[in-house]
Amino acid sequence: MQNEIAKNSVVTLNYTVRDTDGAVIDDGQHPLVYLHGGYDGIFPVLEETLHGKKVGETFQIKLQPEDAFGDYDEELILVEDAKLFPDNIEVGMSFERVSDDGEEELIYRVTDIAEGKVVVDGNHPLAGVALVFEVTVAEVRAATAEEVSHGHVHGAGGHHH
Repeated sequence: MQNEIAKNSVVTLNYTVRDTDGAVIDDGQHPLVYLHGGYDGIFPVLEETLHGKKVGETFQIKLQPEDAFGDYDEELILVEDAKLFPDNIEVGMSFERVSDDGEEELIYRVTDIAEGKVVVDGNHPLAGVALVFEVTVAEVRAATAEEVSHGHVHGAGGHHH
């Protein structure tokens, strides 16, 4: 049983996430299980903080927007003609849209519908928000060779095909 978080550890975290006002953003109902060591399983700043921590350790870390879901980008707010959308469109609906260069898909949320226009926002709902993570290291184990080669966790709490 491995006790300390190192590269290619499978780490189980119990956590809660709040904004800087203390409002709960994620109550961490399901523990977070990730493969440690730069596999993009979690925010890099959080991963750096976890490195070398031991089972049972608890800590709090504040991530600035640029270390979490990014800064809020005004350019990702678009006003479109309602004719481009299905008739049943409602505020809160979201859809994917491929970027102009065809490189990435952004999720846009409908934030307003008025006078034949639909306002959509491509920012992540938590863009521009600083996040406070309260984390307890629940479990650490060595990853299997397969998990390392795939770059993610398999089995309970992990990735399923």
